[in-house]
Amino acid sequence: MITLTDSMDSRTAPAADTDGIKLHIGGRERRDGWMILDALPGPAVDRVGNCTDLSFLPDASCAEVYASHVLEHLGYDSELPKTLAGIYRVLKPGGRLRAAVPDLEVLCRLFLEPSLDGNGRFHVMRMMFGGRTTPYDAHFVGLNFEFFQAFLQETGFREVKRVKEFGLFQDTSTLLFGNVPISLNVEAWK
Repeated sequence: MITLTDSMDSRTAPAADTDGIKLHIGGRERRDGWMILDALPGPAVDRVGNCTDLSFLPDASCAEVYASHVLEHLGYDSELPKTLAGIYRVLKPGGRLRAAVPDLEVLCRLFLEPSLDGNGRFHVMRMMFGGRTTPYDAHFVGLNFEFFQAFLQETGFREVKRVKEFGLFQDTSTLLFGNVPISLNVEAWK
């Protein structure tokens, strides 16, 4: 069993399975076998911290990392590349990253949809730039598959592919606006 403690949260992290830790960045839903890291404390959070600093995890200790609507909150100039490098470092060889971000191409098309009224366009704008419900709820990068794939490949990830859904958690990876899915769901391997 791997035990991780934090000065802000001293609970024991979930036991890693034989393949390594399953890290859920930004999670709210407790699930057996998953350790949740979030910037804000909560009942399901195992470790309070920032995803830009995964130094609490040893190299090659994670079988999988999952992040839904987290990475867009990082600056594309330094925070996003640093975080992807940290995720890559903690993944075991053959480990998988599953990440969902708002799909900038879809949101641009939605914003320009003639049938939307001002309230609808305002809602789309908030999905692009963040809802501003907490100090962390601001977006600093817009990603489409081309951009996201390039960031991942520059970090060293391989077999980057877009998927319809993950089927893991009830979260924003399946968010619809009207009947349009707004998330770019990507899997990549170390």
